[in-house]
Amino acid sequence: MQLSLLRSKSELANAAMQREILEGEGTPRQPTFNQKMLASGLGKLRATSIEVLQINVGKLCNQTCTHCHVDAGPDRRESMSRETAEQIIDVLANHDIPTLDITGGAPEMNPHFRWIVEQAHKRGRRVIDRCNLTILMANGFKDLPEFLAEHDVEVVASLPCYLEENCDSQRGDGVFRRSIDALRRLNELGYGIPGSRRKLSLVYNPIGLALPPQQDELEATYRRELKSRYDIVFSELHTITNLPISRFLDDLLKQGKLDEYLQALIDQFNPLTVEGVMCRSMVSVDWQGRLFDCDFNQMLNIELEPGMPGTIHDFDAERLSSRTIMTGRHCFGCTAGCGSSCQGAVLKPQSEFAS
Repeated sequence: MQLSLLRSKSELANAAMQREILEGEGTPRQPTFNQKMLASGLGKLRATSIEVLQINVGKLCNQTCTHCHVDAGPDRRESMSRETAEQIIDVLANHDIPTLDITGGAPEMNPHFRWIVEQAHKRGRRVIDRCNLTILMANGFKDLPEFLAEHDVEVVASLPCYLEENCDSQRGDGVFRRSIDALRRLNELGYGIPGSRRKLSLVYNPIGLALPPQQDELEATYRRELKSRYDIVFSELHTITNLPISRFLDDLLKQGKLDEYLQALIDQFNPLTVEGVMCRSMVSVDWQGRLFDCDFNQMLNIELEPGMPGTIHDFDAERLSSRTIMTGRHCFGCTAGCGSSCQGAVLKPQSEFAS
């Protein structure tokens, strides 16, 4: 059974160690992200707005996936408190932020998940649940699909492959079959059905060292295979690049492939993706209420630029909307090829890469 890095007492459970490996003296021949930006005629990344408030409500999960950048699992106990959840709803009440994006861990396992959804829905916000699917089949959570449907929650669901063997190799034995059962239940409630307002997006991330294939081509394959094999439909597919963080970083180091993978991301750096990377229109909140530029910076404990509000309690939308984004070599994962974000590829496939 896969253990979290924390449970296995790995030195990589310490975010500072991950940052040292990615940014330290061990990679002198590889440019930093800011150096690559400057060499491409671009300045530092800056935020342009806050369209999304993404909250990580904890690291407790019913799965322990090999690629998880959160290092979530059944052995983690970090969980957002009701007080912090109330501060998040206060921010939504006082600021025109269209989308609340809820992630984890398995976010549904946080005891305040349903209250957060209810409050955000009541305020007319678009609510996204980043769901691992199997939680919908677990005891104590089997009424979740109906709850999500009742509150117009958009489901963004992890399904790293339409083949059972490939999916289970990344997420654990039996996960694929339970995921299929959950998708069928969501379809029964109208999720993913053409013409329905109940949106069901699937998320693909590569199993190995490769970047994701073209999103539109892979989406067509997913549609064909899931329909023909299981009579399942969905709204859209998001392809996301694996970032060299946490368990995937651990795997790269064990294989001796970190420099090779980083170089592949650097070689595929595409300046055209920079305008649309997710950190420019989002603020990320951790389970303790601390603010970050994105979920990846959160896991690496890379704080906002000095002088910015540090917690949800001090939220200042005007200042946060124009902040300078803090970057590192992991950011090459979001700017390689067609780009990668929480909403999938940043660019349409017809975009030509700049040299």
